[in-house]
Amino acid sequence: MGYRIIVAGIGPGNPKYVLPAAAEAIQNAKVLVGGSRALADFARDGQMTMPIRGDIPAVMDFIRKHLETSDVVTMVSGDPGYYSLLDALRREFSEDVINVIPGISSVQYAFSKLALPWHDALLLSFHGRVPDDSALKYEKGKILGLLTDAKYSSKTIPDVLMKHGWPADARLSVCSRLSYEDEEIVRTTLGKAADEKEQTHCILVVEG
Repeated sequence: MGYRIIVAGIGPGNPKYVLPAAAEAIQNAKVLVGGSRALADFARDGQMTMPIRGDIPAVMDFIRKHLETSDVVTMVSGDPGYYSLLDALRREFSEDVINVIPGISSVQYAFSKLALPWHDALLLSFHGRVPDDSALKYEKGKILGLLTDAKYSSKTIPDVLMKHGWPADARLSVCSRLSYEDEEIVRTTLGKAADEKEQTHCILVVEG
C-alpha cells in the first residue's frame, strides 16, 4: 500500500476540541502541513513542516514530493468537509490516497453555544464569495449559519440580508473567537447590528 494524505480537522481553534484520532495522527506525523497558527500549536521537533499561506500550488508540490516517501498529515481548521483545503486536495490527488479525520466545525460549535439545533439550518459562506440570491431570500422560520470575512462582516451582512427581505427584528448572534478564552457571543438583531462592535472572520447565526 502506498503512502497517504491524512486530512485532520483540528476544530474551531482550541486544542481541547481536537478529536483524539486527529491528535494522534498529528503527533505521529513525519510530514506536517497546516496554517502557521496550527503549526505553532501542534508541530514538534523533528517533523518536516510546510505552512499553508497564499501559495496553494507550492503546498500541493510539497505534499506530492513527500508523499513518495511518507504519509503527509494536513491540518485544516474546523471540519475538512466544510470549506477547507480538502477541495483543492481532491482536485490534485486521487481520492484513494486521501484519508479524512473529521473535526468540529466553527459553525457546529456556534450552534452548540446557542443551544440551537442546526438540522434545519442553511449553512452558507460569505468568506471570499457571496451566496446566491435564492439562498439569502427571507422565509419565516429560516435559520442561517454564515461564515464571514473582512469585507462581509457582522456589520455589512445584516444589510445584505435585509435587502433580501429579512426583517430588522430577526435575531442575530455574532460568534467570534470561538473556543478561545476571549470567546464572545453577542445576541442582537439585524437592525441593531450596526450599533455593535464589528466582527470579521466570525460566525453569524440568523433566526427568521
